[in-house]
Amino acid sequence: MPIAQDLLDILVCPLCKTPVQLVHDGAGLKCSDCKRVYPIRDDIPIMLPEEAAIED
Repeated sequence: MPIAQDLLDILVCPLCKTPVQLVHDGAGLKCSDCKRVYPIRDDIPIMLPEEAAIED
Protein backbone atom coordinates (compact mmCIF):
# COMPACT_ATOMS: atom_id res chain seq x y z
CA MET A 1 0.00 0.00 0.00
CA PRO A 2 1.53 3.35 -0.98
CA ILE A 3 1.84 6.21 1.48
CA ALA A 4 -1.41 8.17 1.82
CA GLN A 5 -1.40 11.68 0.37
CA ASP A 6 -2.63 13.24 3.63
CA LEU A 7 0.44 11.78 5.39
CA LEU A 8 2.74 13.11 2.66
CA ASP A 9 1.17 16.54 3.10
CA ILE A 10 2.31 16.77 6.74
CA LEU A 11 5.73 15.06 6.62
CA VAL A 12 8.75 17.36 6.87
CA CYS A 13 12.49 16.81 7.12
CA PRO A 14 13.35 16.41 10.82
CA LEU A 15 16.51 18.52 10.39
CA CYS A 16 15.45 21.57 8.39
CA LYS A 17 11.62 21.28 8.60
CA THR A 18 11.17 21.49 4.81
CA PRO A 19 8.32 19.42 3.32
CA VAL A 20 9.55 16.20 1.71
CA GLN A 21 8.59 14.88 -1.71
CA LEU A 22 8.22 11.29 -2.85
CA VAL A 23 11.14 10.29 -5.12
CA HIS A 24 10.31 9.03 -8.61
CA ASP A 25 10.65 5.32 -7.79
CA GLY A 26 8.68 5.56 -4.53
CA ALA A 27 11.55 4.20 -2.44
CA GLY A 28 12.11 7.34 -0.40
CA LEU A 29 11.19 10.87 0.57
CA LYS A 30 13.53 13.68 -0.45
CA CYS A 31 14.11 17.03 1.20
CA SER A 32 14.74 19.72 -1.41
CA ASP A 33 16.80 21.90 0.97
CA CYS A 34 19.30 19.54 2.59
CA LYS A 35 19.09 16.86 -0.19
CA ARG A 36 18.51 13.99 2.25
CA VAL A 37 16.48 11.01 1.06
CA TYR A 38 14.66 9.18 3.83
CA PRO A 39 13.95 5.52 2.99
CA ILE A 40 10.53 3.91 2.91
CA ARG A 41 10.51 0.36 4.26
CA ASP A 42 7.36 -1.79 4.27
CA ASP A 43 5.34 1.34 3.36
CA ILE A 44 6.65 3.16 6.47
CA PRO A 45 8.77 6.31 6.03
CA ILE A 46 11.91 6.14 8.18
CA MET A 47 12.38 9.81 9.12
CA LEU A 48 15.63 9.40 11.06
CA PRO A 49 18.58 11.57 9.93
CA GLU A 50 21.05 8.70 10.48
CA GLU A 51 19.04 6.51 8.06
CA ALA A 52 18.95 9.14 5.30
CA ALA A 53 21.23 9.23 2.28
CA ILE A 54 22.44 12.57 0.91
CA GLU A 55 21.99 13.01 -2.86
CA ASP A 56 23.08 15.77 -5.23
